[in-house]
Amino acid sequence: MELAHSLLLNEEEYNQLDEHQKAEFIFEWLQYLEKLLPVTSRTDIKENQKKLVEQLTSLLNNSPGPPTRRLVAKNLAVLYSTGDTFSVYQTIEKCNELIRSKDDSPSYLPTKLAAVVCLGYLYKKLGRILGNSFTDTVGNVLKAMKNAESQGRYEIMLSLQNMLKGLGAAAVSCHRDIYKAARSCLTDRSMAVRCAAAKCLLELQNEAVFMWSTDLDSIVTLCFKSFEGSNYDVHLAVSKLLGTVLARALTSKQATVSTKHNSRRISLEEVMELLGTGFLRGSYGFLRASGDMLKGTSSVSRDVRVGVTQAYVVFVSTLGGQWLERNFSAFLSHILDLVSQSHPKAIQNQMEAIGCRCCVSFILRATVGGLLGEKAQIAAAKEICQAIWKLKKVVDASVSDSNLETRISTTDVTRSQHVLVCALQELGSLIHGLGTTAAPLLQDSSTGVLDAVISVILHPSIPVRLTAAWCLRCIAIALPSYVSLLLNRCIERLNALKSSPEAITGFSFAIAALLGAVKHCPLGIPHGRGKVIMTLAEDLLCSASQNSRLSVQRTQAGWLLIAALMTLGPAVVQYHLPRILLLWKCVFPSSPKDLETEKTRGDSFTWQVTLEGRAGALCAIKSFVSHCAGLLTDEVLQRLLPPLPSAVDLLTQLSSISKSYGNSLKTSSTVYRHKLYELLAVLPPKMYEGSFHAVLKELVVDLTIPDSQIDASTFLLPPLCHEDDLLLLGPLLQETDHQFIEEQLLLGNNVAGGSLEYDPYSIYEKLAKRDSVPKPLPPTLSVIGAATGLFGVIFCHIAETHRLQVLEQLLNSIKQTKGSRQQLVQLNVVSAFSTSLKHLANCKGSLGPEEVRRSALALVLSALESNNPLLRCAAAESWARLAQVVSDSAFTAGLAQVSFDKLKSARDVVSRTGHSLALGCLYRYLGGIGSTQHLNACVGILYTLSQDSTSPDVQAWALHSLSLIVDLAGPLYYVHVEPTLSLVLMLLLTVPPTYTEVHQSLGRCLNALITTLGPELQGSSATVSALRTSCLLGCAVMQDNPDCLVQAQAISCLQQLHMFAPRHVNLSSLVSCLCVNLCSSYLLLRRAAVACLRQLVQREAAEVSEYAVALVKESREDFTPDINIREIGLEGALLGLLDKELDQRLCQDIKETLSHMLTSMAVEKLSFWLKLCKDVLAASADFNTVASIDTTQEEETAKVDDASILTSESDERFHPFSNPRWSTRVFAAECVCKIINQCENAGSAHFDMTLAQERKQRDSRDDFLVLHLADLIRMAFMAATDHSDQLRLSGLQTLQIVVRKFATVPEPEFPGHLILEQYQANVGAALRPAFAPETPPDVTAKACQVCSAWIASGVVSDLNDLRRVHQLLVSSLVKVQAGKETQSQQYNESTSTMETLAVLKAWAEVYIVAIEKQKNRSDLHNYSLKTANSAEESYRDVTSSASGLVDLVQADLGTLSKLWLAALQDFALLNLPSEYASQLPAEGGAFYTAETIESARPHYYSSWALILYATALWLTSTGFIVADPDEGVANLSRPVTPTTMCQDSSTRPSVKSPEDVNTDRFHLILGISVEFLCSPRSDAAMENIIACLHALQALFDVPWPRSKIGGDQELAVELLNVLHRLILTRESPDIQLAALEVVRLILFAAQEHVKEKRRSAEVDDGAAEKETLPEFGEGKDTGGLVPGKSLVFATLELCVCILVRQLPQLNPKLTCSPAVQSGKHLLLSEDGSRLVSAALLILSDVPAICSPEGSVSVLPTILYLIIGVLKETAVKEQDGQLPLPVAASLQALKGLLSSPMARAEKSRTAWTDLLRSALVTVLDCWDQADGLLRELDEVSLLTAITVFVLSTSPEVTTIECLQKRCIDKFKVTLESKDPVVQYKCYQLLHSIFQHPNKTVSYPYIHSLASSIVGKLQETEKSKPENAAELQVVQEGIKVVTALTAAAEEEHRAHLVTCLLPILISFLLDENALGSATNTAKNLHEFALQNLMQIGPQYSSVFKKLMASSPTMKARLESAVKGNQESIKVKTAKLAKNPGKSSSIQLKTNFL
Repeated sequence: MELAHSLLLNEEEYNQLDEHQKAEFIFEWLQYLEKLLPVTSRTDIKENQKKLVEQLTSLLNNSPGPPTRRLVAKNLAVLYSTGDTFSVYQTIEKCNELIRSKDDSPSYLPTKLAAVVCLGYLYKKLGRILGNSFTDTVGNVLKAMKNAESQGRYEIMLSLQNMLKGLGAAAVSCHRDIYKAARSCLTDRSMAVRCAAAKCLLELQNEAVFMWSTDLDSIVTLCFKSFEGSNYDVHLAVSKLLGTVLARALTSKQATVSTKHNSRRISLEEVMELLGTGFLRGSYGFLRASGDMLKGTSSVSRDVRVGVTQAYVVFVSTLGGQWLERNFSAFLSHILDLVSQSHPKAIQNQMEAIGCRCCVSFILRATVGGLLGEKAQIAAAKEICQAIWKLKKVVDASVSDSNLETRISTTDVTRSQHVLVCALQELGSLIHGLGTTAAPLLQDSSTGVLDAVISVILHPSIPVRLTAAWCLRCIAIALPSYVSLLLNRCIERLNALKSSPEAITGFSFAIAALLGAVKHCPLGIPHGRGKVIMTLAEDLLCSASQNSRLSVQRTQAGWLLIAALMTLGPAVVQYHLPRILLLWKCVFPSSPKDLETEKTRGDSFTWQVTLEGRAGALCAIKSFVSHCAGLLTDEVLQRLLPPLPSAVDLLTQLSSISKSYGNSLKTSSTVYRHKLYELLAVLPPKMYEGSFHAVLKELVVDLTIPDSQIDASTFLLPPLCHEDDLLLLGPLLQETDHQFIEEQLLLGNNVAGGSLEYDPYSIYEKLAKRDSVPKPLPPTLSVIGAATGLFGVIFCHIAETHRLQVLEQLLNSIKQTKGSRQQLVQLNVVSAFSTSLKHLANCKGSLGPEEVRRSALALVLSALESNNPLLRCAAAESWARLAQVVSDSAFTAGLAQVSFDKLKSARDVVSRTGHSLALGCLYRYLGGIGSTQHLNACVGILYTLSQDSTSPDVQAWALHSLSLIVDLAGPLYYVHVEPTLSLVLMLLLTVPPTYTEVHQSLGRCLNALITTLGPELQGSSATVSALRTSCLLGCAVMQDNPDCLVQAQAISCLQQLHMFAPRHVNLSSLVSCLCVNLCSSYLLLRRAAVACLRQLVQREAAEVSEYAVALVKESREDFTPDINIREIGLEGALLGLLDKELDQRLCQDIKETLSHMLTSMAVEKLSFWLKLCKDVLAASADFNTVASIDTTQEEETAKVDDASILTSESDERFHPFSNPRWSTRVFAAECVCKIINQCENAGSAHFDMTLAQERKQRDSRDDFLVLHLADLIRMAFMAATDHSDQLRLSGLQTLQIVVRKFATVPEPEFPGHLILEQYQANVGAALRPAFAPETPPDVTAKACQVCSAWIASGVVSDLNDLRRVHQLLVSSLVKVQAGKETQSQQYNESTSTMETLAVLKAWAEVYIVAIEKQKNRSDLHNYSLKTANSAEESYRDVTSSASGLVDLVQADLGTLSKLWLAALQDFALLNLPSEYASQLPAEGGAFYTAETIESARPHYYSSWALILYATALWLTSTGFIVADPDEGVANLSRPVTPTTMCQDSSTRPSVKSPEDVNTDRFHLILGISVEFLCSPRSDAAMENIIACLHALQALFDVPWPRSKIGGDQELAVELLNVLHRLILTRESPDIQLAALEVVRLILFAAQEHVKEKRRSAEVDDGAAEKETLPEFGEGKDTGGLVPGKSLVFATLELCVCILVRQLPQLNPKLTCSPAVQSGKHLLLSEDGSRLVSAALLILSDVPAICSPEGSVSVLPTILYLIIGVLKETAVKEQDGQLPLPVAASLQALKGLLSSPMARAEKSRTAWTDLLRSALVTVLDCWDQADGLLRELDEVSLLTAITVFVLSTSPEVTTIECLQKRCIDKFKVTLESKDPVVQYKCYQLLHSIFQHPNKTVSYPYIHSLASSIVGKLQETEKSKPENAAELQVVQEGIKVVTALTAAAEEEHRAHLVTCLLPILISFLLDENALGSATNTAKNLHEFALQNLMQIGPQYSSVFKKLMASSPTMKARLESAVKGNQESIKVKTAKLAKNPGKSSSIQLKTNFL
């Protein structure tokens, strides 16, 4: 195919190919040419033009296929428009000749058509350049049309459309001729021609004025005619024409109605009148209508009505949303008038009425719902409300007028009913869509929405009452705060008007509808409402028999309420279950005898009441089973059982009862059947086994002798067909934008679809679509649906012999009926049997023996050859299911053989389509049928059928079946891929475009082939590349197809290709195709485009976005997407689309696409994304409300400014988004949160102003989030103060994230301040409205979180500023204190739990932060005492804010602590396992009620951890000392004091002692913590675990709880085990560190306990002998530790776990393995170091809780670990810092060695031995290290040796051999070249030399003193060069000075004589001092100071020496003199600058 890529056709290659390949080659070349010509230079084109034109025109004679001829035409047009136009006339002439040709043979047809297409494109592209030639051309084309067949007419129409497009006004001379031709085509018998004609006329009306002036009437009539008998595509095309022409007529300047009155414009009324006539009469014009009128049969065909409905929508959409706003009242009154009874003929029966109402609702939904913004929608709702009030007055007048003469006939009342139904439906849908933004509408008393709707509930007509109830349900879902209010109002009215039948039904409908709404309202209704409604229902049922006028209504209402009550779920229903079951039992007779007596007694009225009541009861129980499955225990099922047999008995008697009482019971008995069938279908079949026989008998009768004569296939069969197969049956069964009205056309002529009045019980059911009214079908139809469903269930459960009888009976009944009736019976029977096969397959049942199979086969086979395509489809599915259920390969092969034989012999379309689909379906349930022969046979037959060009249906079905086989045969199909692909391509290139169904099936085949090839498509071999090219070629052909569904197929094929071989798909052209289709009028095409985009942006978001923008910039004339990509990019366009789109699935896909784009691009295009979100959020922010919120309270100017800043940008012009819906705004707010998240992962500069500004200056393209902080706050503010609650929640969430992320960012311009400080006013203003009394609790709860985040963030340090936000929390706390009594009865009780806990959690967070700051402050204070006043200033700031925060909380702490304890107690109770449920308090807890336990739990789970921590902090701050004075008597409005620890008041002692109260509290906190930490769920938040550990730390920070845990060893061990497990399962270092801190405190508690016991024992036994003291501590006398019981063991386990995890080398098992030994040092992370250090410090404390014997048994382990860590971590670091673990191990070592156990008598010797061994180990480290490559840190090891020498008793280290080794180490180190090492070595020796015990220090002095002095003497010659060397010398001198002091008298003189010359040699004279280096100066000063000290101390030696050496003396004197001079200079300076001296004084004072 690459050879086709050239400017001229490669004829050599071309001629070598066979026919199929030639067509592909040509198409590939033309495609390439189309891309190449626009980018080729003119000169190149001119050179090759002649040849090219020849090649292209010669192709016209080659009978090209449809796609090829279009491409030839396009290329010729482009060629002439870029090259020369000389020869264009020849080309045109040639085309005209081809058209004139007399050859009518089918083979010549493609050539003619190609010429027609060619002319169209030439004129379209070249237009007026072609001068006058067009008149001849048009004439010629029109002449050819006279005897053209449908394809010709189709192409000619499209060509004329193109010509008109190109010529514009120049073609005016031909307009009339074209108009005439198009008129005739508009009513053509071919639908495709009608569509083409509509497109042609649409083009024509742009220039032809007469179409929308003089000929307007005729064009309208013509359109109405065109609708008759049309399909979906024609509806779309013609309605577009009609709507556009009428809109044009209305808006154009020179529009006139006719030539006579050319002064008068056509008015809106007249346009509406034209459309209305079509809607009501189906035609326009006097004669025909009147003729029909006279006959009285003027029923409008549905096609016309649906078409006109769509035309209304096009008309309004063309005029636009603003036009609709201005003219809404006129439009509304006209639309509603369509269903008023001023046209009684239009609505002759209920079916017609339902159809018309459906159309009117559609018009209103599509215009009001689709075109208007939220404000305009509110205005529209007010208009609708006015209309309802008007109608209401008419009704009131007619009902109230008692004078019979003047009373308007009842027809007047019913006249208004349909109008009211439509108005109420639209009002409900509008408010549902507006959500909480509709609040102002409902609060507006002048409109009175609620009053209007509630007043209509009493309307005499049932449909109106039902719709009013439905409207209330919509209001309740939109505004959850109204649910309780409306329920109360309806219950009240129902009680008040119990004697009015209208009121009883109307208000019971309303209550049922509202109960159905509750599950859509997360905040629910108060639990007590259930009880009220149950009582009401019982009351209605019990009083039904008292008044016969109201019996039916009361019975129906009672059961309806009970059925609706079930939707509230088990939590409510369980309390009423016994009463419901009792009613259920009483409604049916208890024995067959009673039923008999009933039959003899009743009359038709009593039977009607009885049947109503029983149907209601069945419905209620069905609702119970569906909504309360959790309550269906065996016991309840047993109680449901008894009435069932009598219900079935009644079913069998129904026919005889109906006979006795005539037709009046017909509906009631049908409804009863329906409800019984529905109930049995959901119950377990085991329950009614005994009744199977009786029920089946009735079912068979229902199916075979149906009441209705209506073909119900369109609602029975689709669920039984596979959804893929339904695609064969055209767009009516697919999802489209017009499905709502198109559904009418499906259901034959007698049914217009469902309506609410057919089954009032559906009013509370959950809906598939969110806001559309339920549409139950008429009872006669729905009973068949229920019967087929139940038959499916029962048939699976009966014996096989019985099955045979049933099947035979069904077969006979089909045979015995004739004609249309036979079709109906067959349809019902096949549906029922298909359902049973489905059930059998699901439960893996078997069908039965051979006879049953035979009957089943006969049944399905007859349906497979039915005339109804839908039935064939369902039968093919059953055929395959039959094979699946029998699952026997021989049987399956037999089935296939039947189809093979049939297909070979049959010639009729019906059996060929049915059997070809059956072959495909067989594969669906049997995977790939194993044998290749079978596959080959199938494929062979389907190949043949798919080329049968005489019947497009056969082709479509065969290709569809082939696509199934390709998809399901798997790898077996590989051999067939190439031939199939070439077949598909050949058909794509040759099948006429009018056969859309064939093209759609071809698309499915191509898609299946691509999937089969899969990733292999990436390959580079020749065959793969050929296959890939073919696939791409196929996609290109399909993309060019005029049918939208085929284009959608093309997109999904390209999507597949892009997934498998991304490099080979041209992304830019794909993206352009997607952008164009985003606004298609076809739903499925939009879905395909967005689904493809969603996939593309996951991989290449940036490219996709760039291509989209680039595409718009270079936009060609044929590309004008409706979306504004140029301004706002693809992202903005998608956001705009999201706002307009109503389809849920599509919206979900758009959101995902945007999320993917955001994730990959938000950081790079930050400003762009933030601007998008801001535009969406700002476009509809209602600024006046914002301003009014802002200026409340005492906040002056700041607030006003705030509001004005926010209003400044609300100028209309800037907004690319006009009035986005609230859901779009919520999505934008969520996007802002995601953007912040993305930036957080992208780098710190986004949260650092200074860094961001620096980088921005360096590169202005960089962008950082912190630079947009003002925008973020503004967006959060706008969202948080909106009318929509959802948006408020999102806004508060955004605000919380902003506060959390930016809390610590400093403000560079004002050092010491934070960047968020300037936004205090905004934050306060955003939060305040959330605490208003009418705010929903979920918003308040969220706002509490933001408050606490804001206060805790520490952004605001000034208390007065904080008070504003703090005040909000205080007000909430007051509300919480007020308790349950004051709760509003608006929502469910669990919402107050949510709000209360949110408030308590917020306070807890603030308190925790306050205490932590206070703690840090005291630490800082201690620190600042050490570092004097340098930190004074900052310290003061911290102090004020921290103490301030504590003060803020302190005021309410008394209340808070009680509430916190109460909440914790609730939480502890709710956490008890289910078996303790009986112990829970009956009336509920402090903050939850017993009935709402389940819904309250999650709220406790989300807030307990912080409350626990806060409570622990509070208890520790009081030190557990206080017990409240009012402990026994609760002073709150309810007993929240934790003394009510699950005790009944009777058993509680009057007042507990403080000790008991404290113990309870201690165990409460400990219990909750241990319960949680034992097994935190895997999704438990990190914060909760850490808060819990912090709480334990706080708890053990004070003595009293420590004494509790210290004294209870079992408890301590258990806690340690829990912590051990936590450390094992949680990797987070924060958690592990917090856990170690708790361990340390537990150990400390144990130490205190042991000390206390020892102390008290010593005191008690003071007189006794010391030896007899009992041993305290673990290990007692034996030293044994018991795992599981021993605290020491548990501690060791835990520490080892930490250490080995961080340093695996410590594990002795591992140390032997080569992996560890050879390894270099793994440096610990910072967290690792902290963990190791913490563990070591704990280890060193362990011996303190052991007895001496015990300490001996643990010592080796501890020493091993400490020295191990030292050995592993003591490595030299670059910066010379001491690593943290080393420091910790040295500290631990020191602690351990100085343990009193080392000196205790019982353990002394053992300790000494062990410590010696340890010292040896340390010394050995050194020697081992020499063998390794690493650099060991000698200093750390020397320090360890020094610790041993100084901290142990002398006997450990004074052994000769050990001492010698230690001294050697020091010697070696002294020789080190590294000054740092030398310095440290001197320091250590200094401390050893000063050891008080001479046996320890002397050996060191003897061995090392001389070498130190020697080294110092060397420095006389080589002076120190730098600071480090200087330090060494100074330290050396200090050591010698110390030695001198410690030496005996006789040695001192010698030492001084050594020291003085060294010191004097360091002195400099005055001259040298000036030029000396810093080091020398410092050395000089140091020496001088030392000399000044030593001189006076050892004066005799000093004088002696000075005398002996005059040079020394001179040197010293000059130095002293110089020193005095410099002191003088300094003091002079100080006098000038006194400030400094004072600071120096302060510092020196500390000495």
